[in-house]
Amino acid sequence: MSADEKTSSPAIEISGLSFSYDAVPVLEQVELVVPAGDFVCMVGPNGGGKTTLLKLLAGLLRPTAGSVRVFGLDPFREKSAGIGYMPQRAYVDPEFPVDVTDVVTMGRLGRGGALGFYGREDREAAIQAMRQVGLYEVRRRHFAGLSGGQQQRAFLARALASRPRLLLLDEPTSNLDLLVEEDLFQLLADLNRETTIVMVSHDLGFVTRLVRRIVCVNRRVFVHPSSEITGEILSEVYGGEIRMIRHDHILNGREAG
Repeated sequence: MSADEKTSSPAIEISGLSFSYDAVPVLEQVELVVPAGDFVCMVGPNGGGKTTLLKLLAGLLRPTAGSVRVFGLDPFREKSAGIGYMPQRAYVDPEFPVDVTDVVTMGRLGRGGALGFYGREDREAAIQAMRQVGLYEVRRRHFAGLSGGQQQRAFLARALASRPRLLLLDEPTSNLDLLVEEDLFQLLADLNRETTIVMVSHDLGFVTRLVRRIVCVNRRVFVHPSSEITGEILSEVYGGEIRMIRHDHILNGREAG
């Protein structure tokens, strides 16, 4: 992705967006522009609307009012907007007999040939995605036999298999230990060279070193450069006292302690 594309072509344009579940307001008058090539993190309290906003961007929900555009397209109406989505609670039944390749190739659903069969392009996209996340060598392993970190990488590869221009991630490092979390964040930083990323995370100790801007979501949306995020700003967003914990001293030399 060229420098001109990163600065001149918005990946996301949201204007006057509101959304309600059964007449209960979740998001109100959201205005947001994310340039192509950006890497932003969404933060906010539980129930503040972060996951809902990601689903609106992914085209899984339709706005109550206002508009959402992803690379100029309405993601709800036009499914070719180039979006990869990794939900917060991705799950595969451990009893279901699928290997890593099977799970990753699921990211090609809706893009395959006649009758839903996967074709050569789908298989090549899945292989490329597994290589990107470092899982190609275990591609034939039963999914349930992977570690937690490997499973998260597989779900990330599933999102990448669609070859997205925009990657939406809902707490991709939840329930991972610090070292695995650091590795996954570094992988995302590498992917950001070619892909715009919007990620929900509560771990600002990591993400402020990687992302350019923080999108604070609590029914309304406010954007801050990551370098300007303070405990006071976060307290206003979360409605209570918040501390930012840095992990770089913990992970120095790849050893805890």
